[in-house]
Amino acid sequence: MRLRGASAPADWLIVGLGNPGSRYAGTRHNVGFDVAEALIERWDLGKPKKKYQGLLAEGRVPIGDRPRVAVLLPQTYMNETGRSVGPARGAFKVELDRVLVLHDEIDLPFGDIRARLGGGLAGHNGLKSLKAHLGSPDFARIRIGVGRPDSTDPEIVSSWVLGRFTEPAADVGALIDRARDTAEDLVLGRATL
Repeated sequence: MRLRGASAPADWLIVGLGNPGSRYAGTRHNVGFDVAEALIERWDLGKPKKKYQGLLAEGRVPIGDRPRVAVLLPQTYMNETGRSVGPARGAFKVELDRVLVLHDEIDLPFGDIRARLGGGLAGHNGLKSLKAHLGSPDFARIRIGVGRPDSTDPEIVSSWVLGRFTEPAADVGALIDRARDTAEDLVLGRATL
């Protein structure tokens, strides 16, 4: 699906959600960044460049029909993600259902991965910002299960999400790999939403 009368510079805009800086590296909230970086590496897209208030890598997927992709890691902090993604989407002329957002999901058990089109925001500030700047929640998503603490206290939940993974490194690596493979399957048409 393309915007009428326009040649799209990208077939997919893939957005990894996270927070910039070493303080947040390896946290549950940054698993979207981790998966986006795994895609950039697998597809050999090169070092991301600063653009659209984010880090952007673009090129063709070197398999299948070689779709054109842009992989964006917004550097605006999670709550302002839409400020980066909105302009990137406009520049790449990508339909909303071809904006693929990779994000942490505390309402899924650790290790569970689900892909869907649209849906609720589940209190996720990055998704709220995307809806505000894209005008709709009807973008594609890969929800990456990071589990939930045994509490509903907002401070405990926030500390959990912003905390580093406590699961074994091999399990976290496997989670990232499975989410990367799920994204690749969607982009290459091997799976649908």
